[in-house]
Amino acid sequence: MARKKENNVTKAGIVRVATEKFLRTGYTSTTVKSIAQELGISTGHLTFYYPTKEHLLAVLVDMLCDFQWKMMDKGESGLSAISLELTAMASMCEENEIARDFYLSAYTQPMTLDIIRRNDVRRAKGVFKQYCPDWSDMRFVEAEVLVSGIEYATLMTTDFSPQLDVRICGALNQIFSIYNVPEDVRRRLITEVLQQDYRGIGRQIFADFMAYIEQVNEQILENLLNPNKEENI
Repeated sequence: MARKKENNVTKAGIVRVATEKFLRTGYTSTTVKSIAQELGISTGHLTFYYPTKEHLLAVLVDMLCDFQWKMMDKGESGLSAISLELTAMASMCEENEIARDFYLSAYTQPMTLDIIRRNDVRRAKGVFKQYCPDWSDMRFVEAEVLVSGIEYATLMTTDFSPQLDVRICGALNQIFSIYNVPEDVRRRLITEVLQQDYRGIGRQIFADFMAYIEQVNEQILENLLNPNKEENI
């Protein structure tokens, strides 16, 4: 039992350091060696628990999915929440290189892309069910393969990419079209989201996400070290 607890504390410590480095210095620039050095353990010891850096990114993406569900529970309708989420993500990626590195890495690594698609299928079933009442589970899976590609194209910009509001408008229109959202509803949602201070909202959401990750990591370690203490999250 003591050995299992020690292993869990070690894993939690690895996740805490890795996620902090990913969100403060960047996923791409962070190495497994640098994480191990900060923890004072060998690289082999770290990879015993997490074989690759992608495995650690997967933990962070799982946390992102939990955070997104919490954001949707704050009162916005599902359609509005999804509209604002993609808009904020695109804004973050345009303004913040660390955020851009994190999101693009998450959408290009097979393990983490699978997590994103599985999570988004769950959300799509709830948000779009009124427009797709006869869809099977596989139809939603197929739709999210297309949607994740649209999302990635919206986040991944080049010198020839349209400006942010044009990308957002095009992406949301395509995504809502896939799910049979009527044109008048699509127009209203897109207009509403573009009228907001989505750049400021994007900055705040990324700051809130970083704070959420720190809180979760601290709570997990606290629960492991003091198992009889009531959980706060």
